[in-house]
Amino acid sequence: MAQAPQLDPILENILDQARWAPSGDNTQPWRFEAIEPRHVVVHGFDTRSHCVYDLDGHPSQLSLGALLESMALAASSHGLRMEARRRTAMPDTLPTFDVRFVDSPGLLPDPLAAFLPQRSVQRRRLSTRQLRASEKAALEGSLPSGYKVQWYEGGRARLACARLMFDNARLRLTMPEAHKVHRDVIEWGARFSADRIPEQALGVDPMTARLMRWVMQSWRRVDFFNTWLAGTVAPRLQMDLLPGLYCAAHFALLAEAAPRHIDDYVAAGRAMQRFWLTATQLGLQLQPELTPLIFARYVRERRAFSRTDGMQELAQELAGQCQDVLGAAAFERAVFLGRIGAGPAAQARSLRRPLQELLVVPADGKTPA
Repeated sequence: MAQAPQLDPILENILDQARWAPSGDNTQPWRFEAIEPRHVVVHGFDTRSHCVYDLDGHPSQLSLGALLESMALAASSHGLRMEARRRTAMPDTLPTFDVRFVDSPGLLPDPLAAFLPQRSVQRRRLSTRQLRASEKAALEGSLPSGYKVQWYEGGRARLACARLMFDNARLRLTMPEAHKVHRDVIEWGARFSADRIPEQALGVDPMTARLMRWVMQSWRRVDFFNTWLAGTVAPRLQMDLLPGLYCAAHFALLAEAAPRHIDDYVAAGRAMQRFWLTATQLGLQLQPELTPLIFARYVRERRAFSRTDGMQELAQELAGQCQDVLGAAAFERAVFLGRIGAGPAAQARSLRRPLQELLVVPADGKTPA
């Protein structure tokens, strides 16, 4: 097997920083092909073929947008401006980008670049302290033109959002299509994981984690516990309801128009990353809450996602609940949901694959000059 090439030191630093971009279940749907010292091809992929959450690859495309924004931020620390162009001839399942870095005299380093490795998901309870006006202004100001934030604050709004996540978790935990995903993406007994979610980052107590680990070994066990022993209640309480109540606010990032194409989702991912990094800069913690949007779109487009009786009907109810919580005006334009608040950084988190594992050999087999 050919070895990954040695990189130009500046390009290596940019990619090493950018690989900390967020991705669903820590899939890291990207590989890098260094063509020249200032030219790299980002080979993206998605998990739609085996992950029920990656509907049409759009969540993976959000992640690719976050990666590109991270590359631009890291490049600014070297006085370089990033130019990225998607190869439109590539299939939707393999979004591919030519990325070039151009000398830009006078370009100041973007302060958000310093927070790329620090940004992480916090799934545990946060402070209920309301966001300060200055914090909200910084978060809203972090978004590029065409995006805005809608806040869901106060006890009543947080309860509505928490119930939405609690009810959606019932859907996630009672269908076999999702069980296959959960079984594969958790690294049990771990505090950190290079390519999955470590158990200690799930936000459940050790007893619940041990039970989950045993039950999730087979769908028959999952189905039995769900049917006869209320098996979803403890994890839903700990991972969805209580964290949803214990935070400063929930929020939706809204685009001017409902996203339709790859480029829309990539652009939304770039906006999401700036918002998330700004939260990190402010000392705030954040957790994504994308599930309601994903299953609402399954319903809206009349697409089946499970062969289990009752799942489509449950999703229909949840889509209505999601629209009620977000508001009709925001429902179709929301590109990202999450909860946010003050609190300690996560003590357990997903890491990333080493950069050398993310590099691919150029098609001509040559090392970049």
